[in-house]
Amino acid sequence: MFMATLLQFHDRSTPARQTPRVHVLLGRQLVRMGAIRADQLLKALRLQPTLDAPIGEILMAEGWVEPDQIETALAAQHRLPRADLHRDPPESSLCRSLPSSFWLHHRVIPWKRQDGRVLVATSRPDQFEALRGPLGDVFGDTAPVLAGDAMIAAAIAAEFSQDLAASASERVAPEYSCRNWRHTNRTILPAVLVLMVLALALAPAQVFAMLCVLAVASLTLFAVLKLVAASANFLAPIPDAGPPAMPAGKPLPRVSVLVPLFREREILGDLLARLDLLTYPRALLEVILVLEQEDDVTRATLSEHSLPGWIRVIEVPAHGGLTTKPRAMNYALDFCRGDIIGVWDAEDAPEPDQIETVAARFAVAPPEVVCLQGVLDYYNPRTNWLARCFTIEYSAWFRVILPGIARLGLVVPLGGTTLFFRRSVLEELGGWDAHNVTEDADLGVRLCRAGYRTEMIPTTTYEEANCRPWPWIKQRSRWLKGFMVTYLVHMRDPLGLLRDLGPWRFLGVQTFFIGTLSQFLLAPALWSFWLILAGQPHPLLTGLASSTVMGLCALFLAVEVLGIILGAAGVWRGGRRSLALFVPTMIFYFPLGCIAAYKALYELLMRPFYWDKTQHGHAAPETGSPAQPVAQPVPGPDPVGAIP
Repeated sequence: MFMATLLQFHDRSTPARQTPRVHVLLGRQLVRMGAIRADQLLKALRLQPTLDAPIGEILMAEGWVEPDQIETALAAQHRLPRADLHRDPPESSLCRSLPSSFWLHHRVIPWKRQDGRVLVATSRPDQFEALRGPLGDVFGDTAPVLAGDAMIAAAIAAEFSQDLAASASERVAPEYSCRNWRHTNRTILPAVLVLMVLALALAPAQVFAMLCVLAVASLTLFAVLKLVAASANFLAPIPDAGPPAMPAGKPLPRVSVLVPLFREREILGDLLARLDLLTYPRALLEVILVLEQEDDVTRATLSEHSLPGWIRVIEVPAHGGLTTKPRAMNYALDFCRGDIIGVWDAEDAPEPDQIETVAARFAVAPPEVVCLQGVLDYYNPRTNWLARCFTIEYSAWFRVILPGIARLGLVVPLGGTTLFFRRSVLEELGGWDAHNVTEDADLGVRLCRAGYRTEMIPTTTYEEANCRPWPWIKQRSRWLKGFMVTYLVHMRDPLGLLRDLGPWRFLGVQTFFIGTLSQFLLAPALWSFWLILAGQPHPLLTGLASSTVMGLCALFLAVEVLGIILGAAGVWRGGRRSLALFVPTMIFYFPLGCIAAYKALYELLMRPFYWDKTQHGHAAPETGSPAQPVAQPVPGPDPVGAIP
């Protein structure tokens, strides 16, 4: 009796257009095969209306059935032969009849010509009728054969690997990319530096005075930006009352999250354990681990783990010697199935309900909001003094300043991880600049130039704080080099940038990039003012009124106090109140950035596309940290109630 009722429910739950009555329904077929139990099918059917996903994908996402069993049942249901694309690859001439974008969009691939017809491999035979028209225009008579989605994606990648790899390197329009750096700015900047050195040699006092004036001016502007942003945030703080709920009647979106990996051995197991804590429905979530083709270290480490069906691996083929995170993400973007594209780093530990927060916000956000940036924090702040200072810096930036910048409607320099985009706009903008080592900040500028907005959302991802001086300097030099490149690229046409952004946002871009870079590059000029406290004369202040000298001292004191207030507010909001005692020591932390800045300037001239990778796994999450991996996820409530 129970089985009869179940199958009647299954008949009502499956649209007639997808499954002709002459066929045995997929769920019934799987039960008859012994692949699943009847109660598992019932639970999947009760989930289906809320997830708007095929029953086979729900069953696989829950881990109740293997892909091969689904394919066997689909082949029997639709009375189709199966194609083994690994042993018998598709004919290249057929594949080249249409662009790779067509095959990727529809998740099909032509296999071979047989008896006057072209056999087309598909994992969704119920949708094949919609493709008969466009396929018939190219091939004439066509017929479907069954192959797994992963097998079809692998076949597309094998056939079009070099085309897709080349496209991944040049998706962004040339005027917004730094890939032609060698032919333009690299010839100009050395000349500028030579002229500066000559000027310093010929008129050292005048040049030093000019640098001091620039340092003080940029310091003031950057401090004003932080003060205004913090005020905007404090006056209208971001509510943090738990993740918002999806509006009634709106289905949950399909989400793809890219996790670029490169030579990751130490943290891969922890990453998989943290991903397993995510509570978003597995049938609507895919996490894509993106590897470089020559990365044998990560590949070997992955072979030691069994990946669930909702986590898959994409290997990026080598092309032109370029190995960067944005290039890898561009390549993987074509293989994503989600309407929302997210980015996490290898060492990330996102909050379990992060995807729910993203989906709910995108569901009600206005169309111009195309990017959501989460909060970044660290899970090892007490490792040493450097880790504490790094955590203070991030707390002030992501919990105080950046939300204010977003509220003011200024350009938001994105944070590289915990980013989520509307896929259609991300593709419209060409994805990421494959040659820019801070692809996140560049994309934030391009989003704003195109008329879109970024919002901050109250969800946190925990990372590993770089707690060793030289690796910290290497990481910071990469960021600063990317800021230099991004600023110079978008300032190729200052009037065009002004026209796209408007005066307010244009001023914000100038203040942020010039302020960020100058506080490190011109730090020695600012340090020279310590001569005053030592009772020594300062070259710039000789002959100036005492009121001017006192004004400068008051300015420097105010900037330091502002930094202390912002740092303390950040750690207080982040629940790290004990770190407030270390905020005054930040004055000894930022000089490291000066070393990083000059390293970045050297690489800007000599190695502009070099990606100085940060090695992870040197500090474990502290006891009680939200990022501390656990063996199994904490079970949540059954979203559909108890199974009868």
